[in-house]
Amino acid sequence: MRTTRTALVAAAAALALTACSDPSSSGGGSDDDSTVRIGSAAFPESEIIAEVYAQALEAEDFSVERRMQIGAREVYLPALENGELDMLPEYTGNLLSYIDSETTATSPEDIEAELPDALPDGLEILDPAPAENKDSLNVTEDFASENDVASIADLADVDGLSLAANPEFAERSYGIPGMERVYGITGVDFTPINDGGGPATLSALLDGTVDVADIYSTTPSIVENNLVTLEDPENMIAAQNVVPVISSDTVSDEAIEVLNKVSAELTTEDLIEMNTRNSGDEKAAPATIAKDWLEDKGLI
Repeated sequence: MRTTRTALVAAAAALALTACSDPSSSGGGSDDDSTVRIGSAAFPESEIIAEVYAQALEAEDFSVERRMQIGAREVYLPALENGELDMLPEYTGNLLSYIDSETTATSPEDIEAELPDALPDGLEILDPAPAENKDSLNVTEDFASENDVASIADLADVDGLSLAANPEFAERSYGIPGMERVYGITGVDFTPINDGGGPATLSALLDGTVDVADIYSTTPSIVENNLVTLEDPENMIAAQNVVPVISSDTVSDEAIEVLNKVSAELTTEDLIEMNTRNSGDEKAAPATIAKDWLEDKGLI
Protein backbone atom coordinates (compact mmCIF):
# COMPACT_ATOMS: atom_id res chain seq x y z
CA MET A 1 0.00 0.00 0.00
CA ARG A 2 1.46 3.33 -0.98
CA THR A 3 2.02 6.07 1.59
CA THR A 4 1.20 9.51 0.24
CA ARG A 5 2.87 12.40 1.98
CA THR A 6 0.71 15.07 3.54
CA ALA A 7 0.46 18.08 1.27
CA LEU A 8 1.20 21.56 2.49
CA VAL A 9 -1.81 23.75 3.11
CA ALA A 10 -3.09 25.54 0.05
CA ALA A 11 -2.29 28.95 1.46
CA ALA A 12 1.39 28.15 1.79
CA ALA A 13 1.58 26.87 -1.76
CA ALA A 14 -0.29 29.89 -3.04
CA LEU A 15 2.10 32.23 -1.26
CA ALA A 16 5.12 30.49 -2.77
CA LEU A 17 3.58 30.57 -6.23
CA THR A 18 2.74 34.23 -5.95
CA ALA A 19 6.29 35.01 -4.94
CA CYS A 20 7.72 33.04 -7.88
CA SER A 21 5.29 34.07 -10.61
CA ASP A 22 6.78 35.77 -13.65
CA PRO A 23 4.99 39.11 -14.08
CA SER A 24 5.98 39.19 -17.76
CA SER A 25 4.27 35.86 -18.49
CA SER A 26 2.04 35.66 -21.50
CA GLY A 27 -1.52 34.49 -21.17
CA GLY A 28 -4.84 35.72 -19.96
CA GLY A 29 -5.02 33.97 -16.59
CA SER A 30 -6.44 30.78 -15.17
CA ASP A 31 -9.95 31.32 -16.53
CA ASP A 32 -8.69 31.13 -20.12
CA ASP A 33 -8.93 27.54 -21.36
CA SER A 34 -6.11 28.20 -23.84
CA THR A 35 -3.69 29.29 -21.08
CA VAL A 36 -1.34 26.71 -19.63
CA ARG A 37 0.27 27.59 -16.31
CA ILE A 38 3.74 26.05 -16.26
CA GLY A 39 6.00 25.89 -13.23
CA SER A 40 9.50 24.65 -12.47
CA ALA A 41 11.39 23.44 -9.43
CA ALA A 42 14.03 25.71 -7.93
CA PHE A 43 17.08 24.71 -9.95
CA PRO A 44 18.28 25.77 -13.41
CA GLU A 45 17.75 22.52 -15.33
CA SER A 46 14.11 22.36 -14.29
CA GLU A 47 13.54 25.94 -15.47
CA ILE A 48 15.24 25.24 -18.80
CA ILE A 49 13.05 22.18 -19.42
CA ALA A 50 9.91 24.07 -18.37
CA GLU A 51 10.84 26.86 -20.76
CA VAL A 52 11.23 24.34 -23.59
CA TYR A 53 7.69 23.07 -23.02
CA ALA A 54 6.37 26.63 -22.64
CA GLN A 55 7.82 27.89 -25.91
CA ALA A 56 6.66 24.80 -27.79
CA LEU A 57 3.11 25.47 -26.62
CA GLU A 58 3.34 29.16 -27.52
CA ALA A 59 4.46 28.20 -31.02
CA GLU A 60 1.14 26.35 -31.35
CA ASP A 61 -0.85 29.42 -30.23
CA PHE A 62 -1.33 28.47 -26.60
CA SER A 63 -0.95 31.20 -24.02
CA VAL A 64 1.51 30.32 -21.28
CA GLU A 65 1.75 31.64 -17.76
CA ARG A 66 5.21 30.99 -16.28
CA ARG A 67 5.80 30.36 -12.59
CA MET A 68 9.44 29.36 -12.46
CA GLN A 69 11.75 28.47 -9.55
CA ILE A 70 8.82 27.63 -7.26
CA GLY A 71 10.65 25.42 -4.81
CA ALA A 72 10.51 21.76 -3.82
CA ARG A 73 7.86 19.05 -4.29
CA GLU A 74 6.28 19.98 -0.97
CA VAL A 75 5.14 23.20 -2.64
CA TYR A 76 4.60 22.49 -6.32
CA LEU A 77 2.75 19.17 -6.10
CA PRO A 78 0.01 20.67 -3.90
CA ALA A 79 -0.14 23.56 -6.37
CA LEU A 80 -0.80 21.10 -9.18
CA GLU A 81 -3.40 19.29 -7.08
CA ASN A 82 -5.33 22.41 -6.11
CA GLY A 83 -5.36 23.90 -9.60
CA GLU A 84 -2.83 26.70 -9.24
CA LEU A 85 -0.55 25.02 -11.82
CA ASP A 86 -1.36 23.00 -14.92
CA MET A 87 1.99 21.42 -15.70
CA LEU A 88 5.52 20.99 -14.37
CA PRO A 89 8.49 18.87 -15.51
CA GLU A 90 9.46 16.10 -13.10
CA TYR A 91 11.79 13.09 -12.85
CA THR A 92 10.11 9.68 -12.78
CA GLY A 93 12.03 7.83 -10.07
CA ASN A 94 12.21 10.66 -7.57
CA LEU A 95 8.56 11.52 -8.10
CA LEU A 96 7.49 7.93 -7.41
CA SER A 97 9.67 7.54 -4.32
CA TYR A 98 8.37 10.85 -2.95
CA ILE A 99 4.76 9.74 -3.30
CA ASP A 100 5.35 6.11 -2.35
CA SER A 101 8.25 5.71 0.07
CA GLU A 102 7.89 1.92 -0.02
CA THR A 103 8.36 1.47 -3.76
CA THR A 104 11.10 -0.85 -4.92
CA ALA A 105 10.77 0.00 -8.61
CA THR A 106 14.00 1.09 -10.28
CA SER A 107 13.73 0.25 -13.99
CA PRO A 108 12.13 2.79 -16.35
CA GLU A 109 9.36 0.35 -17.18
CA ASP A 110 8.49 -0.51 -13.57
CA ILE A 111 8.52 3.11 -12.46
CA GLU A 112 6.33 4.21 -15.36
CA ALA A 113 3.92 1.36 -14.60
CA GLU A 114 3.55 2.34 -10.93
CA LEU A 115 3.38 6.12 -11.26
CA PRO A 116 -0.15 6.52 -12.69
CA ASP A 117 -1.78 4.73 -9.75
CA ALA A 118 0.53 6.36 -7.19
CA LEU A 119 -0.21 9.93 -8.26
CA PRO A 120 -2.80 11.92 -6.34
CA ASP A 121 -6.24 12.15 -7.92
CA GLY A 122 -6.38 14.73 -10.67
CA LEU A 123 -2.75 14.41 -11.72
CA GLU A 124 -1.26 12.36 -14.51
CA ILE A 125 2.06 11.89 -16.25
CA LEU A 126 2.57 12.24 -19.99
CA ASP A 127 5.14 10.37 -22.08
CA PRO A 128 8.54 10.28 -20.35
CA ALA A 129 11.49 11.66 -22.32
CA PRO A 130 14.62 9.61 -23.06
CA ALA A 131 16.49 12.29 -21.07
CA GLU A 132 17.51 11.43 -17.51
CA ASN A 133 19.22 13.27 -14.69
CA LYS A 134 20.25 10.79 -12.02
CA ASP A 135 23.15 9.61 -9.93
CA SER A 136 25.78 7.98 -12.12
CA LEU A 137 29.08 6.30 -11.35
CA ASN A 138 31.96 7.66 -13.39
CA VAL A 139 35.63 6.79 -13.95
CA THR A 140 38.40 8.33 -16.02
CA GLU A 141 39.19 6.99 -19.46
CA ASP A 142 42.55 5.73 -18.23
CA PHE A 143 40.98 3.84 -15.32
CA ALA A 144 38.35 2.29 -17.60
CA SER A 145 41.01 1.15 -20.06
CA GLU A 146 43.49 -0.13 -17.49
CA ASN A 147 40.85 -2.10 -15.57
CA ASP A 148 38.62 -3.14 -18.47
CA VAL A 149 35.65 -1.44 -16.84
CA ALA A 150 32.46 -0.49 -18.69
CA SER A 151 29.72 -1.21 -16.15
CA ILE A 152 29.21 -1.11 -12.40
CA ALA A 153 29.33 -4.91 -12.43
CA ASP A 154 32.93 -4.77 -13.65
CA LEU A 155 33.99 -2.95 -10.47
CA ALA A 156 33.67 -6.23 -8.54
CA ASP A 157 36.97 -7.28 -10.14
CA VAL A 158 38.88 -4.16 -9.03
CA ASP A 159 40.96 -4.60 -5.88
CA GLY A 160 41.04 -1.77 -3.34
CA LEU A 161 38.24 0.15 -5.02
CA SER A 162 37.76 3.74 -3.79
CA LEU A 163 34.75 5.96 -4.39
CA ALA A 164 33.66 9.55 -3.70
CA ALA A 165 30.03 10.65 -3.33
CA ASN A 166 27.67 12.59 -1.10
CA PRO A 167 27.71 11.29 2.51
CA GLU A 168 24.26 9.68 2.16
CA PHE A 169 25.68 7.37 -0.54
CA ALA A 170 27.04 5.25 2.31
CA GLU A 171 23.49 4.24 3.30
CA ARG A 172 21.25 4.70 0.25
CA SER A 173 19.86 1.70 -1.60
CA TYR A 174 21.65 2.83 -4.77
CA GLY A 175 24.90 3.47 -2.87
CA ILE A 176 27.36 1.28 -1.02
CA PRO A 177 24.65 -1.17 0.19
CA GLY A 178 23.29 -1.46 -3.34
CA MET A 179 26.70 -2.06 -4.85
CA GLU A 180 27.12 -5.03 -2.51
CA ARG A 181 23.54 -6.34 -2.79
CA VAL A 182 23.16 -5.98 -6.55
CA TYR A 183 26.69 -6.38 -7.88
CA GLY A 184 28.61 -8.14 -5.09
CA ILE A 185 31.06 -5.24 -4.67
CA THR A 186 32.55 -5.20 -1.18
CA GLY A 187 35.32 -3.42 0.70
CA VAL A 188 34.84 -0.04 -0.98
CA ASP A 189 37.02 2.74 0.46
CA PHE A 190 34.41 5.49 0.66
CA THR A 191 35.22 9.21 0.68
CA PRO A 192 32.21 11.39 1.56
CA ILE A 193 32.21 14.76 -0.23
CA ASN A 194 29.18 16.95 0.28
CA ASP A 195 29.02 18.83 -3.03
CA GLY A 196 26.55 16.80 -5.11
CA GLY A 197 29.14 15.53 -7.55
CA GLY A 198 30.58 19.01 -7.96
CA PRO A 199 34.13 20.38 -8.20
CA ALA A 200 35.55 18.67 -5.09
CA THR A 201 34.21 15.26 -6.14
CA LEU A 202 35.49 15.76 -9.68
CA SER A 203 38.91 16.81 -8.39
CA ALA A 204 39.17 13.69 -6.22
CA LEU A 205 38.49 11.56 -9.31
CA LEU A 206 40.83 13.40 -11.66
CA ASP A 207 43.79 13.52 -9.26
CA GLY A 208 43.51 9.82 -8.45
CA THR A 209 42.35 10.18 -4.86
CA VAL A 210 39.44 7.90 -5.76
CA ASP A 211 38.71 5.50 -8.61
CA VAL A 212 35.00 6.21 -8.98
CA ALA A 213 32.84 9.31 -8.50
CA ASP A 214 29.09 9.69 -8.19
CA ILE A 215 28.14 12.62 -10.44
CA TYR A 216 24.66 13.55 -11.66
CA SER A 217 24.31 12.35 -15.22
CA THR A 218 23.61 15.75 -16.81
CA THR A 219 26.58 17.49 -15.19
CA PRO A 220 28.73 19.19 -17.87
CA SER A 221 31.98 18.01 -16.25
CA ILE A 222 31.29 14.44 -17.45
CA VAL A 223 31.68 15.47 -21.08
CA GLU A 224 34.25 18.19 -20.46
CA ASN A 225 36.62 15.66 -18.87
CA ASN A 226 35.79 12.68 -21.11
CA LEU A 227 34.63 10.64 -18.13
CA VAL A 228 33.24 7.16 -18.65
CA THR A 229 29.78 6.77 -17.14
CA LEU A 230 29.44 3.15 -16.08
CA GLU A 231 26.46 1.18 -17.30
CA ASP A 232 23.99 -0.08 -14.71
CA PRO A 233 22.54 -3.25 -16.25
CA GLU A 234 20.62 -4.22 -13.09
CA ASN A 235 19.05 -0.78 -12.60
CA MET A 236 20.55 -0.34 -9.15
CA ILE A 237 20.11 3.40 -9.59
CA ALA A 238 16.46 4.25 -10.20
CA ALA A 239 15.53 5.69 -13.58
CA GLN A 240 14.95 9.44 -13.58
CA ASN A 241 13.41 10.25 -16.94
CA VAL A 242 12.10 13.75 -17.47
CA VAL A 243 8.30 13.66 -17.54
CA PRO A 244 5.58 16.33 -17.64
CA VAL A 245 3.12 16.07 -14.75
CA ILE A 246 -0.20 17.71 -15.56
CA SER A 247 -3.54 18.52 -14.04
CA SER A 248 -5.88 16.13 -15.80
CA ASP A 249 -8.81 18.55 -15.83
CA THR A 250 -7.08 21.60 -17.26
CA VAL A 251 -4.62 20.51 -19.97
CA SER A 252 -6.25 19.85 -23.34
CA ASP A 253 -5.55 16.93 -25.65
CA GLU A 254 -4.04 19.38 -28.14
CA ALA A 255 -1.59 20.67 -25.52
CA ILE A 256 -0.74 17.10 -24.47
CA GLU A 257 0.14 16.27 -28.07
CA VAL A 258 2.59 19.18 -28.18
CA LEU A 259 4.18 18.25 -24.86
CA ASN A 260 4.61 14.61 -25.85
CA LYS A 261 6.21 15.62 -29.14
CA VAL A 262 8.79 17.68 -27.26
CA SER A 263 9.53 14.91 -24.76
CA ALA A 264 10.19 12.42 -27.55
CA GLU A 265 13.12 14.55 -28.75
CA LEU A 266 14.74 15.39 -25.41
CA THR A 267 17.87 13.36 -24.57
CA THR A 268 20.37 13.26 -21.73
CA GLU A 269 23.00 14.63 -24.10
CA ASP A 270 20.71 17.58 -24.80
CA LEU A 271 20.42 18.31 -21.09
CA ILE A 272 24.20 18.22 -20.67
CA GLU A 273 24.59 20.73 -23.50
CA MET A 274 21.83 22.94 -22.07
CA ASN A 275 23.39 22.91 -18.61
CA THR A 276 26.81 23.69 -20.08
CA ARG A 277 25.46 26.76 -21.84
CA ASN A 278 23.68 27.90 -18.69
CA SER A 279 26.42 27.32 -16.11
CA GLY A 280 29.53 27.73 -18.25
CA ASP A 281 31.19 30.82 -19.66
CA GLU A 282 28.23 31.65 -21.91
CA LYS A 283 25.75 31.97 -19.02
CA ALA A 284 22.90 31.66 -21.51
CA ALA A 285 19.40 32.31 -20.17
CA PRO A 286 16.89 29.43 -20.01
CA ALA A 287 14.65 31.13 -22.58
CA THR A 288 17.53 31.44 -25.06
CA ILE A 289 18.63 27.84 -24.54
CA ALA A 290 15.07 26.58 -24.98
CA LYS A 291 14.48 28.56 -28.17
CA ASP A 292 17.73 27.39 -29.76
CA TRP A 293 17.02 23.75 -28.92
CA LEU A 294 13.46 23.86 -30.25
CA GLU A 295 14.64 25.46 -33.49
CA ASP A 296 17.44 22.92 -33.85
CA LYS A 297 14.94 20.07 -33.49
CA GLY A 298 12.49 21.67 -35.91
CA LEU A 299 9.83 21.93 -33.23
CA ILE A 300 9.23 25.65 -33.73
